[in-house]
Amino acid sequence: MDKNGDMDLLIKEEILEKAEITAEELIIEIAVHLYDIGRLSMGQARNLAQLDQISFQKELAKRDVYIQYDIKDLETDLENLRKLKGRKAS
Repeated sequence: MDKNGDMDLLIKEEILEKAEITAEELIIEIAVHLYDIGRLSMGQARNLAQLDQISFQKELAKRDVYIQYDIKDLETDLENLRKLKGRKAS
């Protein structure tokens, strides 16, 4: 790991060839899997995949991985909507 907290991952070319996948595709697969099992948040996973939010969501959809949305997320969204509604009324 370097001073920025970054780490290189070395994968033999023969592994990528055998899997018929590019290095970029492998990173996306890893990011999607870690998101799917709840080890990474959406933001963390898309940063790992080096994709914007829409592109990452498309990758999730291709793999039938659903966006994780729980009660806490709903409460946060509702609070944000209340704040926005309050601003418009002012």
